[in-house]
Amino acid sequence: MLHTNYLMKLTIHIFLLLLPCCLWAGEFDGVTQLAKRRVPWLANNLVFAKMGAGSKEAFQLKTQNGKLVITATGPNAAAVALNWYLKYYCHRSMSHMGDNLSPVDPLPVIKETVTIDAAAQYRYALNYCTYNYTMSFYNWSDWEHELDWMALNGVNLMLVANGSEAIWQNVLRKLRYREKEITDFITGPAYNAWWLMGNIEGWGGPMPQSQIDSRKVLVQKMIARMQALGIEPVMPGFYGMVPHDFNTKTTGHIIKQGNWGAFIRPAILDPTDTAFSRVAGIFYEETKKLYGKHIRFFSGDPFHEGGITEGVDLRKAGANIQKVMQQHFPGAIWVLQGWQDNPKKELLAETDKSSLLIQELFGENTNNWETRNGYESTPFIWCCVNNFGERPGLNGKLERYAGEVYRAATGPYKEYMKGVGIMPEGINNNPVSYDLVLELGWHTQPVETDKWINDYATARYGKRNDNITAAWKLFLQTIYSNPGYQEGPPENVLCARPALEIRSVSSWGKLKKGYDTALFVKAVQAFAKAAPAFGNSETYKIDLINFARQVLANRADTVFASMVSAYKEKNTTAFNTAANAFLSLHTLTDELLNTHAYYRLTSYQQQALRSGYTAVEKKNNLHNAMMLITYWGENNPKEDYLHEYAYKEWAGMMTSFYQQRWMMYFDHLRNSLAGKITTPPNFFAWEREWVMQNEPIKGTVQPSPSLDKVIRKIVF
Repeated sequence: MLHTNYLMKLTIHIFLLLLPCCLWAGEFDGVTQLAKRRVPWLANNLVFAKMGAGSKEAFQLKTQNGKLVITATGPNAAAVALNWYLKYYCHRSMSHMGDNLSPVDPLPVIKETVTIDAAAQYRYALNYCTYNYTMSFYNWSDWEHELDWMALNGVNLMLVANGSEAIWQNVLRKLRYREKEITDFITGPAYNAWWLMGNIEGWGGPMPQSQIDSRKVLVQKMIARMQALGIEPVMPGFYGMVPHDFNTKTTGHIIKQGNWGAFIRPAILDPTDTAFSRVAGIFYEETKKLYGKHIRFFSGDPFHEGGITEGVDLRKAGANIQKVMQQHFPGAIWVLQGWQDNPKKELLAETDKSSLLIQELFGENTNNWETRNGYESTPFIWCCVNNFGERPGLNGKLERYAGEVYRAATGPYKEYMKGVGIMPEGINNNPVSYDLVLELGWHTQPVETDKWINDYATARYGKRNDNITAAWKLFLQTIYSNPGYQEGPPENVLCARPALEIRSVSSWGKLKKGYDTALFVKAVQAFAKAAPAFGNSETYKIDLINFARQVLANRADTVFASMVSAYKEKNTTAFNTAANAFLSLHTLTDELLNTHAYYRLTSYQQQALRSGYTAVEKKNNLHNAMMLITYWGENNPKEDYLHEYAYKEWAGMMTSFYQQRWMMYFDHLRNSLAGKITTPPNFFAWEREWVMQNEPIKGTVQPSPSLDKVIRKIVF
């Protein structure tokens, strides 16, 4: 009897001791499942424990009894801890351009406790545009990968901009809009970013009801997973955007916003008008019904990129936008983009600034946080764009990222500096940039990029290698240096709409390479020499193709200049030689890119198809996808500024689209040299015809030579 009582007491005692662990285990279930998905070889050797709450997030790492013990303030810090162990001890990594997560045995042992404190309250991710240039056709598997990457890299605040169609449909129905009017307002799946930012409406639609419904369910699933990983959503708020014909539905003060290029912009319902509170109330209540009542962050930038503010009291407008948001979601924080002159000073003047968060969006080139005195004493985060239109190219100002984040965090406005963020228009590029910026959120001291880059390369490819170390040292001096003001990577003339004078491929880009291209070739040669040691490395192959692709793009600048000179000198023989050499670069680039599915047009066409659940959805998805990467949208030749904004260097496009355009143009120039009367090709019409003809996926992928053989043609 005594023995039984003793066992019972001991059992109760042990249960009480273990109870907190059970509670902690529940809190870390999301990270446990992440580990099982991505590193099952490690998952059974993980133990999670709760760290006492402090003013900042933190984590600790230590090996105990053969297990990796992660002690963290919460699930997000625990995910960062897992990534820290993978990166700095196992030499493993995850990215948008390949994963290096193969098993490690034996597991590295951490004998002394490693403690890391967060330097940033917020680690933010995504731009509205990312949802289209990268994520238009993500399915749940894609989002699982995305959210796991976000958590591992410490993102605790992420924009969610792909489920607003259902909200707006419900709002407009309550405002007596007919179904046809609603579908005319909502864009297609590849254009919702510019709709939500108040730039366009309707283009790429109509979106079928089945797709509106499936996108709603997908976002609900995303938000649930984000909660498990400690990532808070930033949802679109109501800032006054309404259909351009909203004046036919109300007597309220409607400010027409004119055009955004060739597109009719949605109108703005004056935030100071009594109708604003009513419409905003409907919007927020519908948001609650679909996505929950615990949302804390809302985005929304009225008068974005040239919006018309005439007749609006901006001070009262900003105050009322915030007031109504707070009425429906008490404690909400309004997130605004620090882009160009936004947010306007007047808009912030009468707000409660403690409930605002400004994104220094373009930090790699701007310092508005400084020139505006901490955005007039408003909480802000330092962000980089790095990429526009998800255009290809190698680019990233690594030293500036590290230097500016530290300067903002320790300077006169440090009280208002609340974190870091990545806001790429497309994220399938330059993973080193995103890894560094987000990791800066966990460094309280300056980061030496030359040392950091060695650790990054080791984690990316799985082991140290002298050739790779030498290559990345040169990459830091060239493609990942500070080449001055530039909106995204230098562009590739091979992909430009043909002309004799070309300064850029896209309207706001640049061809000029702000680095030593000869030194870059040496870097790629060193990187290529490591191939025998990395034959099974997916990340190495993807990067080698990308580096070699850039070598060909840079080479094209010289060949293009020779062709132009020959034409101006009326030297037909030299012109033909240069023109043929130029076209051969298209062919070789296509051959190179075709060695991996990551760089094939068909891969992204298939993604668009998989995202559709009906024949109508699949067809429109493909149409949206093909428009976006070529002429972008609209059919007004006088407003043709967006073509090539999102151009892609993909196998299947290099020869069928870009090379074909140049061949047409060279024929025109040859006729001119021969003294024949000739009319320049109508590229505007040809591009639209090409999209229609190439929407059906044609045949199977053509076999190409081995990557090794193609590389030898390029860099040796």
